[in-house]
Amino acid sequence: MTVIAVEKDPQALTLSLTAEFDAPPERIWQLWADPRKLERWWGPPTYPSTFTAHDLRPGGRMAYHMTGPSGEQPHGWWEVVEVEAPRRLVFRDGFANDDGTPDDSLPVTVAQVTIEPLDVGRTRMRIDSRFPSAEAMEQVVAMGVEEGLTQAISQIDAILAEEAGLRA
Repeated sequence: MTVIAVEKDPQALTLSLTAEFDAPPERIWQLWADPRKLERWWGPPTYPSTFTAHDLRPGGRMAYHMTGPSGEQPHGWWEVVEVEAPRRLVFRDGFANDDGTPDDSLPVTVAQVTIEPLDVGRTRMRIDSRFPSAEAMEQVVAMGVEEGLTQAISQIDAILAEEAGLRA
């Protein structure tokens, strides 16, 4: 399994996920940089995502929705804060209403993605989400974000294997 650790730190208000892949950092970065690749893994398998906006630069915005098994479509948005390709990405991550406007009834987190090389051809990716309060963290964790993110990340190996087969 790709995900090697999930850590919740209520004192620091963080949820962190660490995963390792048999691919160089540049290939892992492309999973964020290419909206069609991002759609293939962002969201659990039963909630595939569709990105309707993808502007990966500081100040840029991303907009997406996931489609659930019953046709429900929860929406989300990102506001890109920092980009250091292919090593680091920081964005504000929020929930959205059906029209794409921010849903102010749900918390906004700050996500930091760190991509670092390991041995030759291997990469570690860490996603650290920081919550504005303990209550916000509890609310989002209760919504299943830990399980959903773990399932989402676990889809990446298949994408990388498929791409490797196309290169061969």
